[in-house]
Amino acid sequence: MSDTPQARPNDPPAYAPPRIWTWQQPNGGQFASINRPVAGSTHDKPLPVGRHPLQLYSLATPNGVKVTVLLEELLALGHAGAEYDAWIIRIQNGDQFGSGFVGVNPNSKIPALMDHSAVAAGGQPVRVFESGAILLYLATKFGAFLPSDPAARTETLNWLFWQMGSAPYLGGGFGHFYAYAPHKIEYAIDRFAMETKRQLDVLDRRLAEAPYLGGADYSIADIAVWPWYGALALGQLYGAAEFLQVQDYTHVQRWAQAIAQRPAVKRGRMVNRAWGAPEEQLHERHAASDFDTQTQDKLAAPAG
Repeated sequence: MSDTPQARPNDPPAYAPPRIWTWQQPNGGQFASINRPVAGSTHDKPLPVGRHPLQLYSLATPNGVKVTVLLEELLALGHAGAEYDAWIIRIQNGDQFGSGFVGVNPNSKIPALMDHSAVAAGGQPVRVFESGAILLYLATKFGAFLPSDPAARTETLNWLFWQMGSAPYLGGGFGHFYAYAPHKIEYAIDRFAMETKRQLDVLDRRLAEAPYLGGADYSIADIAVWPWYGALALGQLYGAAEFLQVQDYTHVQRWAQAIAQRPAVKRGRMVNRAWGAPEEQLHERHAASDFDTQTQDKLAAPAG
């Protein structure tokens, strides 16, 4: 009997990596037009600046939703300084490679935040990029959704950084190969489905111990994890609910459904959203009243 592994029907053609990798365009993937192996801007385009100190440049992907949910939660608590302008960055069009955006985030990924709060007193604007860094910055700035007790704070940060390290397996791994790759590769889907289910089990076991990831209180850990794993558990991500049998993670289901009902979460999901039901799309957000007047169904309605 041969020791040579036998090809399976769903295996792609055998691939031997070259000695030196070169960029081949296009590769046929859904995001092929915006993926490239170099950093930096591709065109000059300044970013708009609104009237509020906090200027957010984003899109309602899971990473973008984290920040708009936190901002809406802060406003709901009465933190008037959390008022913000949210400008849409259409990543499919390459907006993230404009010179202004690259100046805020040299990694060319949404979300990116500029805090102009210190300018009136002669200070400099503060740029904040990476969604986890933005959550930590805002929670610290406003003293909310991050416990002051050292043990509780550390547990919250444990889960915040767990999400930052784990989500690439869910989004760039499972989501890419299951939903976006030009070819279905059994090995890749199996590998990342296994890891995604392991991560769901990690969350389920934690949420069997406590109502929220950090413990007794809702925090930036939940705000970071929910747009990824909560959306997955609720059947809103990659069309993969049945494939991954997400209903089996009962504690994740309880947690995901409870957070989904929070008014600030409902608002945060709408900001910079450019797909789905028109009444759930608020392309730009510059005032709280925009939720009532500027969603796509309102803008499309005939006058009179």
